[in-house]
Amino acid sequence: MVGKLVAQNRRATHEYMIEEHLEAGLALTGSEVKSLRTGKVSLGEAYAGEQNGELYLINAHIAEYAPANRFGHEPKRPRKLLVHRKQLNRLLGQVRREGYTLVPLSIYFNDRGRAKLDLGLARGKKTADKREAVKARDWQRQKARLLREKG
Repeated sequence: MVGKLVAQNRRATHEYMIEEHLEAGLALTGSEVKSLRTGKVSLGEAYAGEQNGELYLINAHIAEYAPANRFGHEPKRPRKLLVHRKQLNRLLGQVRREGYTLVPLSIYFNDRGRAKLDLGLARGKKTADKREAVKARDWQRQKARLLREKG
């Protein structure tokens, strides 16, 4: 990922084990792009799913752009994700057969100014896995603190 980060889904790494990353383009209207540039987007409840053989970003909230008043957009409308057909078939196959889910991790603008979505192929974590991750993170923090004090 290179470019200006717009929004990040921090909860995704806590709730899921991300096994693969994929960059996808977004089919957006003009007012959505302007709203993204101001950073008014939320990926907390968003997910990617299949509709009519295509991949869509569902439930992502991109706030309305006030100056666009009557030419605005619906904040939670499904937005088409632009991926290669071969990637789409592979991802949908894994989601259908193996119990994976497609989770949006972040939205950013690349070097050319295009809005991109970092999509993760993920498997849900169990409660014990989440606790284990919290313990490991705390231990790393504690270890860094001890090393800082000692040396």
